[in-house]
Formats: sequence, C-alpha cells, structure tokens
Amino acid sequence: MRWYPDRIPDWLSRALPAYHWHGARDEKLVYLTFDDGPTPVVTDFVLQQLAVYQFKATFFLIGDRAQRYPQLLHEVIASGHGIGNHTYNHHNAWKHTTASYVENVLAAGKVIDSLLFRPPYGRITPGVTRELTNKGFHIVLWDVLSGDFDTKRSAENCLKNLKTSTRNGSIIVFHDSKKSYPLLKDILPIYLEWLQVNGYRSAAI
Repeated sequence: MRWYPDRIPDWLSRALPAYHWHGARDEKLVYLTFDDGPTPVVTDFVLQQLAVYQFKATFFLIGDRAQRYPQLLHEVIASGHGIGNHTYNHHNAWKHTTASYVENVLAAGKVIDSLLFRPPYGRITPGVTRELTNKGFHIVLWDVLSGDFDTKRSAENCLKNLKTSTRNGSIIVFHDSKKSYPLLKDILPIYLEWLQVNGYRSAAI
C-alpha cells in the first residue's frame, strides 16, 4: 500500500500558504521538476528528452552531487532550465535540528546558486520554514507526484496517475536518480508527448 498521495488536494495548499504548491489554474502551463540529481546518464537522459519536446524544467539538486558533477550542473543551466536547492546531503528535516538542517541547506547554497528550496521527502518543520524564509528562500513543494521512485509501481500505473492528476499549473515531481531511472526512462518520454498532444507548455519555476 502506498503511503504517499499521488495528488495534493487544493484545500491542503490553501491551508499551508507558506509553501508553493502549484501555479495558476487558468492556463495550460505546468512545471516539471526533477529531484536528487545531478546523476550521470540519468540527468543526461532527462535533458535530452526535455530538448526533444522543447520543455523547460527545474532541477532541485543535492549539493554534494552538484559539487561532484559540475559539468552536469553546467549543462542543466546552459540548457535554460531552473535549479533549486535540495540540501547538501539529502537531509530529512524531521531527523535533524533546525540549526543543523539550515546549515546543510546553506552548504548546498555555496554550490547551487538559487533561492528556490525543496525539502527532501517533502518533510519540513515550522522552525526550518521560518529560518529559510527569513533568509529569502522560496519553498517549493508540488501537487503531483509521479511515483517514479517507487520500485513496486509499474510504468503503466505511474502514467495513469500522471495523466489523471495533471492540471493547469501543476508542479510535477520526478527524480533524476539511479533508483528512479528504470521507471523514469519508460515514463518520461510518453508523458512529455502526452503533455504536448494535450496542449500543455512547461516552464521553469
């Protein structure tokens, strides 16, 4: 049984306005996002697919990985995509003090030049929210989860969820990680084609 929702209801995003859950609902524009990279081969694949359909995305990068693979970081930026901070070591905010967590975010900020921030696992605390907001960070969550990280799901199931859940303004989460690649390589090309056929555009956040 899945422990996570495929789609975040609008009542929840209205109840937690400190976070950016989705864009405007009045035009066919979505926001593709990729977490946990950059990852050799996987990030390259994502960039190639986005180029085929001329879509822009936002990559929420782990600082340690961005430091290890600076060329991939450069390629993401040079391709016109946005970048965001995803902590330096993929920290879970529920398992760290506010001070140590914020310190990890700031360490990633030395490599990732962006004030967009997405907490790993979507887990965040009021203290972290307050501290990062005070430092100028814009905290981005999502309203559609692709499920590409879930090894128990099939590509067909993930695609059905994506097609059913996507709406105007949706922020959609994928992962450019080794763990997600087996599903991602089957899901992403078909989903991007579906977006294009259905008149959607995609922009960086």
